[in-house]
Amino acid sequence: MKQIYKITYLATNKIYIGKLAYESFRYFGSPSKSIVDEDFRKLPVEQQKDYTVRKEILWESSSCTDAELSAKEVEFIIHYQSNNPDIGYNRWPKFKGKNLKVNT
Repeated sequence: MKQIYKITYLATNKIYIGKLAYESFRYFGSPSKSIVDEDFRKLPVEQQKDYTVRKEILWESSSCTDAELSAKEVEFIIHYQSNNPDIGYNRWPKFKGKNLKVNT
């Protein structure tokens, strides 16, 4: 099953949108480690040691092509503005600062 998912880092209140070409319950995406670490370093030590990460499946298909999956990922990144550094950890496509914040 191909999926689009949203990861929410509750400690930083930021999100990451990703895609999976195969079903995996343990995969939590691949945002830039340095960008996530930078945000976590700003948190109190207690929060750095005890935090929650939430994974939500936003969309799935058993028949879409890889190209359709990639297009759907970009659609969700733009919708949720997870490429806006104030909202999320996606860095592509480059955020152009045009949209208003949406509810995550």
